[in-house]
Amino acid sequence: MERRTAQRESIQQVFARFNRPLSPQEVLKEARRRTPRLGLATVYRAIRALESEGRLHAVTISGQSPRYEWCDASHHHYFHCAACDQVFKLEGCADNLDRLVPKGFKIEGHEIMLSGKCPACRNPRR
Repeated sequence: MERRTAQRESIQQVFARFNRPLSPQEVLKEARRRTPRLGLATVYRAIRALESEGRLHAVTISGQSPRYEWCDASHHHYFHCAACDQVFKLEGCADNLDRLVPKGFKIEGHEIMLSGKCPACRNPRR
């Protein structure tokens, strides 16, 4: 049975408000707006609990700590901004990946992570 606390509610609201993978530090920063005394250890505990309940899953970026997002049924990929380090969900999927696979191989799954700069980092306001 899930324990309902103000801290956990704040953390869940952050994931609900942002429709993209978040690092524990991003969750902490946003959740502290509602729960100022929230600590990073509490964020990690809540993430682990939500992950074990099947509500969150990890998104991995090579060489970095995982980000987390709500589990949903939609198939999607990700864009990582090299400037601000945020990760964004991309809806949809590339077509015809079979053409990239050597003869005789069979695709059983895939993950795509695009990288570059998000609009805010491409056009910073002066």
